[in-house]
Amino acid sequence: MDVQSPVQELSIMRLPEVTAVCGKSRAAIYKAIRKGEFPKQVKLSARTSGWIRCEIEAWLRARMAAR
Repeated sequence: MDVQSPVQELSIMRLPEVTAVCGKSRAAIYKAIRKGEFPKQVKLSARTSGWIRCEIEAWLRARMAAR
């Protein structure tokens, strides 16, 4: 079983890492967010956003389970 520390669960992934992990392009990610099919980003500053790692990992596990 993979046990994560609270810090790992709350870590933030930036867009390049999210695209690399999930295999979707930037445009596809934002389209899926608008459709409610992908985790929403968290605003970090006026010009910076990121995604919560555990939400992206949960999305990936759901995709694998659905196959």
